[in-house]
Amino acid sequence: MNSLLIYNGKLIGTTGILADAYLYAEDGVICDIGAGKPMHMDEEAVLINAEGLYISPGFIDMHVHGGGGHDFMDGTVEAFLGVAETHIRYGTTALSPTTLTSTIEALFQTLDAYKAAKEINTKGAQFIGVHLEGPYFAMSQKGAQDPKYIRHPNPEEYEKILAYSDDIVRWSAAPELPGAIAFGKYVRSKGKILALAHTDAVYEEVQVGFDNGYTLATHFYSAMSGITRRNAYRYAGAVEAGYLIDEMDLEIIADGIHVPSPLLRLVFKIKGVDRIALITDAMRAAGMPAGESILGGKQDGTRVIVEDGVAKLMDRSAFAGSVATADRLVRTMMQEGRVSLIDAVCMITATPARIMGLDTKGCLEVGKDADITLFDDDICVAATIVSGEVRYRRDDLNLG
Repeated sequence: MNSLLIYNGKLIGTTGILADAYLYAEDGVICDIGAGKPMHMDEEAVLINAEGLYISPGFIDMHVHGGGGHDFMDGTVEAFLGVAETHIRYGTTALSPTTLTSTIEALFQTLDAYKAAKEINTKGAQFIGVHLEGPYFAMSQKGAQDPKYIRHPNPEEYEKILAYSDDIVRWSAAPELPGAIAFGKYVRSKGKILALAHTDAVYEEVQVGFDNGYTLATHFYSAMSGITRRNAYRYAGAVEAGYLIDEMDLEIIADGIHVPSPLLRLVFKIKGVDRIALITDAMRAAGMPAGESILGGKQDGTRVIVEDGVAKLMDRSAFAGSVATADRLVRTMMQEGRVSLIDAVCMITATPARIMGLDTKGCLEVGKDADITLFDDDICVAATIVSGEVRYRRDDLNLG
């Protein structure tokens, strides 16, 4: 039996923070939580003296493309492991590898690499299924997606893709495209999460999409229509639809750049903690120095420049994915979004767990997975634990 005891910390619960707390886990599952002197000090367990650090549920990043110089579209096991081992250092215990618009051959190569990597990923953040971003997008909202691969939904193609891999858990597309509703119904019939993204839809088109399964807004505000005019008439766009449809979930890149401070405050004020998931949308330059990088696969990706804390197209005409890490999201949401620590943590733990259907993750309770992140008042990560196993720890963290 493998066991873990963390003590002398501040445990973040769903409604409050438990001081002088301990957490005990066996075989990757939380067995006991309490305050004061731990009951399990004499047992053969890995001991971590938190020394006043926060004991938090592990961060869940449901939309990430890369990090540490790797991108999932590299299509290699090395890339998958490299991304997972990069984000573990910043508190992410679980992540959903996300693709870009590409050829179907490149997509299948990436899906094959995922299948192989998930079996040997013992050092990084846990993989929780693949998110397909594209290729069914509005060309006018392509953002940094490569336009030569953007197209309308084709039943022969998307049925083939979903038949190819059981690892796909989510697909993002523009609901207003010809064939997008039939596509959405098919995706939902296979039990996958369906999200709207890179869309020029007006409110009425989003509502139809929502009624047919498009219940999540991918990187809200980014590559998404707002109020527009058509033939002199004013229409609400996808952003306004995200606010008006109460049951729609939103994910936001809370780096303070993709969604600046006033909009972070606005989205939280309207949607609240239970409908917002914080995501990095990180590309390969996350965790790397500023300078030139590549969005997408190394062989045919798009050259970008990383500056001012964000990746941009070389002509600076659009952002090209973020270089954020999960700790930065929590820190930024607190400082610029002006939310509490509990709420910021909830938006990167409990809310994404609920959206992704991860019943055993997202909070620290008896019977849940022992996915845990330890951090200080500045949200600097000291340790990241996956299923009770310490996969990252800062050198000064006291074991024993």
